[in-house]
Amino acid sequence: MSIAEIKNKERVINELMSFIRKVLVEPDICEKALEIAREHLNDEHAETVIADKLSATTNIKIPIEHSEADRLFLQVLLEVIKDEQALY
Repeated sequence: MSIAEIKNKERVINELMSFIRKVLVEPDICEKALEIAREHLNDEHAETVIADKLSATTNIKIPIEHSEADRLFLQVLLEVIKDEQALY
């Protein structure tokens, strides 16, 4: 693994840790994120729509150019909603 790959992984981990801190400090972010994801799960470009809505309504700011950490978060969020819907 190259030094650049290691640094990128460290950056992703740091971004995800920062996000987790925000969710733990403001737990309503989690419910808001799930609500937004439920509403837009089947939209065209769902990840972009969800990121825009989250940025507009919470202190989570996901830039237009999603980082690897942003994409991972959005993928996990969508997987949680899909799993939730599979239970019903």
